[in-house]
Formats: sequence, C-alpha cells, structure tokens
Amino acid sequence: MIDVAVQVFAKRGYHAASVDEIAELAGISKPMVYLYLDSKEGLFLACLRREADRLVTAFQGAAREAAATGADGGSGRGGAPEVRLHAGLLAFFAFVAERRDSWVVLHRQASELSETIAAAVAEARRAVMAQVAELVRAGIEESVAAPQLTEREADFVAHALVGAADSLTDWMARNPGQSPEGVALRLMNMVWVGMGRVLEGEVWVPARG
Repeated sequence: MIDVAVQVFAKRGYHAASVDEIAELAGISKPMVYLYLDSKEGLFLACLRREADRLVTAFQGAAREAAATGADGGSGRGGAPEVRLHAGLLAFFAFVAERRDSWVVLHRQASELSETIAAAVAEARRAVMAQVAELVRAGIEESVAAPQLTEREADFVAHALVGAADSLTDWMARNPGQSPEGVALRLMNMVWVGMGRVLEGEVWVPARG
C-alpha cells in the first residue's frame, strides 16, 4: 500500500491524489486504508517517514561501510571522515536517482503541506544534518589546523553541504546524464577542498575600494 501511495503522491501531488485510486492500485478497500492510517494525511505521513528512514539508513550505512572496509578508491585514506562523507553523499544521490518518486514526496511536496507534515520533514532533515555535521567535525578534529575552525563553523559547513545537496537534486533532474558518482565527487571537491584551505589559514575577503 505504501509503495503504491508513494507512486501516486509523486505523480499527482498530495491534493490531487485520491485514496480511492491508491486503494484500487494496492488491491485493498478504501475503508482498509482509513483503518490502518486514519486519513489521507496519515497515509502521506507514513510514506514520508518510511522514505526518510530509508534515506537516512542509506547515508549511515554507506558511511559505516566505508569506515569498516577502508574503501578509499586507492587514495590511502580509507576510513577517514572525508571518505565516509563522500560515501554518504554518494548513497544520497544514488537514492535520489533510483527512487525519484520517493524524493519527489520528500523534497518537492512535503514543505508545501500541513504543519504536521512539515515537522516530519524537518525531523528527517535534522537526522541527515547530524550525520553530516559529525563527519565534518571529525575531519576538523583530525586536521593539524583544527583550532582554526570552531564548532559553530563546522555546523555552518554541514548546513551548507546539506543545502547544496538538496539543491543539486533539482539540477540532476534537469541534467539526467549526470551520474550520482560524478555529482558526489564534484560536491566533495567544492566543499571539502575549500574547507581544507581554510584550515590551512587561507581566508578570502572582499577587496576594499
């Protein structure tokens, strides 16, 4: 039922989606949908939470696997925070590419709906943000220049990274030839390499007239 509901919500949007259609495609009665999930909003929340859990699990699992296996593409940095972060980002972009309907429900529709749904989205976002921030902070702590970046600045980098990843999902939709691997690598180069230069003491300031 949830699989079918995700497809219908993604295709038609929340307001146009019909519980009748979802029930028919799922091969169950409409009263059965309401028995399990109480309302259309309840059904949408069930879809939202399941897909959010899948996304967080994919990110966490990829990062843990990179740490456990030392997967580093031959760079000699297996298990390092940036390797785990790259693995997590790759899992994120692969999720978006492979589960487009799920991402439409999570990203494009949920923010326009009720406060309850918006709160569920915010909770899922915080879960991903916490994982990213942890890896960013770990990378800072392992840097010899770590004192140059505070806890608040690490949180800033994590928010910037997650925001960029969110935005890039729309860019991927407009550029379907781009692979999750390529997008994850380009984002890592922009953010992680840039942060490394800051840790080394390089700071950009605007020119003064």
